[in-house]
Amino acid sequence: MTPAYVTSSRPAGVAREVEALAAAGCRDFVLRRVDSGGTLDLERLGAARYAAGFQSVVVLEAAPAPEPSSVPEAAAR
Repeated sequence: MTPAYVTSSRPAGVAREVEALAAAGCRDFVLRRVDSGGTLDLERLGAARYAAGFQSVVVLEAAPAPEPSSVPEAAAR
């Protein structure tokens, strides 16, 4: 089963969204980053995990890959 993608930006909205999805049978959730993994994202992650329950998997989406630099770091040293 594919994970549900949760997009709400506030912890209360995340909890409501996850509860509705869990009631529909979903058990895997991915939270969209809104604070680059900062405090707000951690609060949202906690709300989602609480709403989803023990048998669910809740993760924060992976950070985007950094832009490749035009000059290799080894050459810059």
